[in-house]
Amino acid sequence: MRQPEPAAAAIPDALLAFQVPAAPRYRDDAAGKPGAEPRAVLAPRTTDDCALILRGLQAAGLRAAVQGGRTGLSGGARVRPGEIVLSTEKLLAPPVIDPIAATLAAGAGTALETAQMVAREAGLFLAADLGARGSATLGGMAATNAGGPLALRYGTFRQQVLGLEAVLADGSVVRRMGGLAKDNSGLDLSQLLIGSEGTLGIITRLVLRLHPAPLARRVAFCALASVEAALALLPILRAGLGPSLQACELMVDPLLTEACAERGLRQPFSSPAALLIEVTDPADGERFETVLGKALADGYISDAVLSASEADCRAFWALREGCSHYLIDNAGPITSLDLSLPIAAIARFLPEAEAICAGRARPLVFGHLGDGNLHYILAGKPDHALVGEIFALTAAHGGAITAEHGIGQDKVEWLPLCREADEIRAMARLKAALDPGWILNDGRVFTRYEGEC
Repeated sequence: MRQPEPAAAAIPDALLAFQVPAAPRYRDDAAGKPGAEPRAVLAPRTTDDCALILRGLQAAGLRAAVQGGRTGLSGGARVRPGEIVLSTEKLLAPPVIDPIAATLAAGAGTALETAQMVAREAGLFLAADLGARGSATLGGMAATNAGGPLALRYGTFRQQVLGLEAVLADGSVVRRMGGLAKDNSGLDLSQLLIGSEGTLGIITRLVLRLHPAPLARRVAFCALASVEAALALLPILRAGLGPSLQACELMVDPLLTEACAERGLRQPFSSPAALLIEVTDPADGERFETVLGKALADGYISDAVLSASEADCRAFWALREGCSHYLIDNAGPITSLDLSLPIAAIARFLPEAEAICAGRARPLVFGHLGDGNLHYILAGKPDHALVGEIFALTAAHGGAITAEHGIGQDKVEWLPLCREADEIRAMARLKAALDPGWILNDGRVFTRYEGEC
């Protein structure tokens, strides 16, 4: 039986030099549930600062909630009683481009949008994007292995990281900042830390892979009669467009209609489903038109508009991103479920999920069709049991209960739906080995009980 927690120790004086005012924003992430008041907020500026803080917390037996840009939706950054916030927001080592290796090195607190701009100014391209690009930080994106619309072509954030620097719970430092494209000299601790949600260590700096900047892009906004039509169209797009296919975003009505009406956006058409398709090879413009024309003639698409300028591209993406902003700002109480499904199962999953929701919540759906990531939104009063039923249905179709935002605190109880008990125990043993005091993000992803199994 686990022993009661001892009374909280005093914060060592040496750590208070890193203290910043404990503003309300530090209590939670974008999930919006109220967190506890942190005992303090500590914001190191360097890796050495972070190591000093963690050694002090470890010696005093104090627990920390690790925070980046706080844009997650799983409660990972939500403060638990007695925790100190360890914020990475001041880990702002200036971004440095290596134009020969095509890499970018930057501090973990650097905003994605800043890194994108620095890469663009160097004539290169950072293959990661999110709607929260102005707030999401590189360290947080690595810690959660963030995805986004570009994962279809470039993979998740894990594929963009060539190396990192991180501080483990005992203050020891892992430095893999060489940026080597190939390095098989031992275990890859960088990849172990990516996606660990701050439970194994704190990422302080990163080296990211960059790509040649796209010379141009074209975007099509397509009306479809059904989600089934979107799924049938996807292999046609892959075959016809090849590697120039960069994004394939699904919106299921009534979400698009409601978002456009609320945000004053002009909706090109009304249809049961819509697909935003982006290609980036300007030489493929004619091929893009040919593929879309054939899909229209064959009945996969019922209507389409194709960009003629970069302004058109931005306008079409505003429709897609408007769905996210509408849900956050105007849709009332919502529960955002970040589901990963086998792409072929989506058409079966949606009507079954809608039947489960009947009379309990109104589902609003959009997502990254090309990688099977559905943002399944339950509009209405939070219903814990309903969430569990949707997660169980997801697992029954071979899916996972999170694609991008991680387990955090909010999904811990449902992790066994998509991970076997032996896997969870193995993860917890890794946690216990690297953080025997369980001071980093305790209560996220798994519990210390599992580490004691």
